[in-house]
Amino acid sequence: MTHLMPYPLRPDTPLHLLDGTWDATFLGDVDPLTLDPTALSFTHRIPVPSALDCFPDWQGMRGVFALRTTYNHTEGLGGVLRLAGTGMWNKILISDDQGQTYTEIGKVAFPYCPVSFTLPSAGTCKRELVVLCDNRFNFDTVPLQSEYFDFYAYGGLFRSITVQETGDWWIDRVQIRTESIEAGRLHLRVLRKGDCSTSVAGSITVDGIPAAELEFGASETEKELTVSIPGLTPWTPEDPALHVLELTLDGQRIQERFGLRTVEVQGHQILLNGKSVVLKGFCRHEAHPQFGPALPHAQLTQDLQLLRSMGCNFVRGSHYPQDPRFLDLCDELGMLVFEESLGWGQPAEELDDAGYRDACEEQTRLMVQSSINHPSILIWGFLNEGASESEAAERIYPRLAAAIREEDASRLVTYATNRPYRDEQFGICDVISVNIYPAWYGSIDLPTRPLDQIGREFDKLRQALKDHPGATGKPLIISEIGAGAIYGWRDPHQAHWSEEYQADFLETFLTEFQERKEMTGFSLWQFCDCRTYSNPMALRRPRAFNNKGVYDEYRRPKLAVEVVRRMLTHPDSR
Repeated sequence: MTHLMPYPLRPDTPLHLLDGTWDATFLGDVDPLTLDPTALSFTHRIPVPSALDCFPDWQGMRGVFALRTTYNHTEGLGGVLRLAGTGMWNKILISDDQGQTYTEIGKVAFPYCPVSFTLPSAGTCKRELVVLCDNRFNFDTVPLQSEYFDFYAYGGLFRSITVQETGDWWIDRVQIRTESIEAGRLHLRVLRKGDCSTSVAGSITVDGIPAAELEFGASETEKELTVSIPGLTPWTPEDPALHVLELTLDGQRIQERFGLRTVEVQGHQILLNGKSVVLKGFCRHEAHPQFGPALPHAQLTQDLQLLRSMGCNFVRGSHYPQDPRFLDLCDELGMLVFEESLGWGQPAEELDDAGYRDACEEQTRLMVQSSINHPSILIWGFLNEGASESEAAERIYPRLAAAIREEDASRLVTYATNRPYRDEQFGICDVISVNIYPAWYGSIDLPTRPLDQIGREFDKLRQALKDHPGATGKPLIISEIGAGAIYGWRDPHQAHWSEEYQADFLETFLTEFQERKEMTGFSLWQFCDCRTYSNPMALRRPRAFNNKGVYDEYRRPKLAVEVVRRMLTHPDSR
């Protein structure tokens, strides 16, 4: 089952879920670095998690917001503050003297990315937490998020916030990797943090079955070991069997959920548990016009049910680390996932910036560390549509691929490129992922309905990848392809932006895909419409939305939904 809190669980550890109603106020164009938190006056009460600039009083406003809540912490204990996803820049402060003085805990400049901070021990039981949220674009402070991105940039605390109380040390994670399906053999990496100067011992069970004993020596913070549990059911999309590993270490317990499965490539094929799998699905933004990226659990569930109803087995999380609740649901429902760190169209001058490269690597590592035990994730990615043909790319693309493989060598690495004919980084990929829009962009000088351009473009792409030394012999995913349609616009000319043109476009693509065995999978752009620019760049986006969803922003189906469902659920669909 999906718990209120995603895994890992810590059954015996005092845990404060700080989700709820917080005090809030909008401060406008002020400097959050010099702001005195004791002088704040709060005007609103709002729910957290939420996107601040979705509320009626603050629609579209950019500046500094302040949020405040209180909770009761055991006197004398420290803690770990975990934020599952925020936007865009945040400064966290804590007080345990009724708001008279505050201690800065840290700053967050990694939108959507899970982060954690160590809290000092509590002097009193009641603690006050203040978060200063800044949703202004500033490359110096938030290099990972830019105004040219084709999705709206919100501010706030998008996902759950918890405080875990701690003593001198605590178990941080148990990272689990499948080594053998047949033998039920797992490689474990156990991490502990805090003051690790004492020796501790403990035991591991899997689904209640004793698996191993282990001991940490004084000053040891990491332990690697291998355990075998024969008879574990493998995880597959058809039968997404999940198992729970429990580590008990000197009285502390942590529970991690995992699936027994392997992923690898063999020529043009992706193998899941040694069997070829074809990836068929959509790119999906965490977006809703009323909630922004702070989606309620019911919406996450509905989105996955809609994807399943169309015959999909695959979703690409565009273009940032995903909500851990969504990944839990993908684990449970057998939905395969491509998760990528935040990036969209970075030009060479940004890739050439040392601060940007450092931030990009750190947020990518945090994504992998957070999501590593989700069996649904097959592919890690980064830098959607970046300047991968530039000299500057050589200073960041190999670095990010190496960082991912250092954190997790058990999955596939890729990035989605929109410049496949001049790309210079394919050699670092396990899978080639191409965003391509024939018969949509660049079709002004073509016939009214240039759908035959799709097949011709794929012929050209196939030849180009065949001749590219970094791409030869690797699986190919069409990571984006699609056409826009305004919900409800039915046109007798079946022209661009009509539901008819989108439906015919996707039928043409899916027919071409069926015949092209060199393509290993696709993620159509996109699942549902989402808000984008609120500046003059919106002249390229009717309604200020990216309208290529087969559902609109309220999940109302367009004509294309039935086309996709009919073709993906057909008995002959590969």
